[in-house]
Amino acid sequence: MSKDVAVLLGAGSIGQAIIRRISAGKHVVLADLRIENAEKAAKILEDAGFEASAISVNLGSRDDILALIEHAQKFGHVKYLVNAAGVSPSQASVQDILRVDLYGTAVLLEEFGKVIAEGGSGVVISSQSGHRLGALSEEQNTLLATSPTEELLRIPFITAITDTLKAYQYSKRCNVLRVMYEASRWSKRGATINSISPGIIITPLANDELHGPRGEGYRKMLRLCPAGRAGTPDEVGDMAAFLMGEKGRWITGSDFLIDGGTTASYWYGDLQYLKTTH
Repeated sequence: MSKDVAVLLGAGSIGQAIIRRISAGKHVVLADLRIENAEKAAKILEDAGFEASAISVNLGSRDDILALIEHAQKFGHVKYLVNAAGVSPSQASVQDILRVDLYGTAVLLEEFGKVIAEGGSGVVISSQSGHRLGALSEEQNTLLATSPTEELLRIPFITAITDTLKAYQYSKRCNVLRVMYEASRWSKRGATINSISPGIIITPLANDELHGPRGEGYRKMLRLCPAGRAGTPDEVGDMAAFLMGEKGRWITGSDFLIDGGTTASYWYGDLQYLKTTH
């Protein structure tokens, strides 16, 4: 029997927290670059009463994204899309960050915007890092928001990036701008699309960082941010569930910064010292 389908890219803690809140009675497609991660998450969800399948997907590949859509449609209409996949400045090269986080996310929104079901919704997990990038010109914003996806990586100020952190920041700024651009297209199908920009969220990887060589710097930042702590995947999940549920239907094309006030403090508060190191 055909069911509504929820698709999650990136089978980590944040993505799972979101999908558990929105997918009861639906088929969940778990997509990750590493199939073992997707299969592990599928088993966890199945043991909790969800119906799930797993597939390996490289977010930086249009062919993989199209194969993901084909797989999802075998189970029913695609109702929800959650993109929690990506690579970080400490994990990848400039080229890989731009190909996956910037280009791949843009392609994902473009292709799923062609098939998303009436009443459906999507959420892209961006990052507070995009809010630490200075203001761009109107022309730059327009190029990132509206350029054909196959031209994004040829934009001159993108090809000029040589630093992995800048590549990540521009990618996350582009995510937010592409969501704004795609909101009109998704609305033609009766669907909404938004982004969430989390700060430091406690995941296994973040926990390793907090207790690793750079841990004291992270702990100091968390002590000095207005909330005085890191966030949890469940807090991001609650925000996403609101945006993707009936109470969030008037919200689309928007970005929601959920970082315990870290960005506010980075620009105007106790965390301004980070501007000299980030």
